[in-house]
Amino acid sequence: MTQPLRVEGLGKHYGSTPVFAGVHFTVAPGEFVAIVGDSGVGKSTLLNCLAGLDHWDTGHITHGSTDLGALDDTQRALWRRAQVGFVFQAFHVLPHLDVAQNVALPLMLLGQNDAARVQQMLAAVGLGDLGGRLPQQLSGGQLQRVAIARALVHRPALLLADEPTGNLDPTTAARVMDLLLAQTREHGASLVLVTHSDAAAARADRVLRLTANGIAG
Repeated sequence: MTQPLRVEGLGKHYGSTPVFAGVHFTVAPGEFVAIVGDSGVGKSTLLNCLAGLDHWDTGHITHGSTDLGALDDTQRALWRRAQVGFVFQAFHVLPHLDVAQNVALPLMLLGQNDAARVQQMLAAVGLGDLGGRLPQQLSGGQLQRVAIARALVHRPALLLADEPTGNLDPTTAARVMDLLLAQTREHGASLVLVTHSDAAAARADRVLRLTANGIAG
């Protein structure tokens, strides 16, 4: 089932301080949209809104027939669990779980047990032999790859990535972008990626620039 992401007139304030306003765009299934912009303009905040992790003040976000603004916190969490893969800039890897358990977490939350898919994802990000290690035994770049494998393992319909190649060398970054694009094309996911990387943005179907007054591009 194809589920486009639609953002209409989105605006966000912190108290009396505006972050952005008038944000409009649509991401089709199988499409990769990169969002760029100056530091502090609210790119990460926008991603958090798209995931239903942050509240917005004006406008609408819909994913397929789901109006995120009409969902309560529990309903948003259930929607996110089933539909969203999020690569956070700060990784959010759980320190008490080993690498394989961290990657398996989305499947576990959905009541699925697929060790083969977990191992496949670990191999795809170059961590096939590190599944038994704890996060504190990994480098920052390796933790980034754990977070990416975890975001992809349940084949989500909506992929949101915040600087997913920021801690990676160019070769590994290209490999990660290959993975994200494969998920997008093969499974009809919608990919929204925030990046400062020209190389990552160059692979997008469209590049949108976020400003305080909306989207350009």
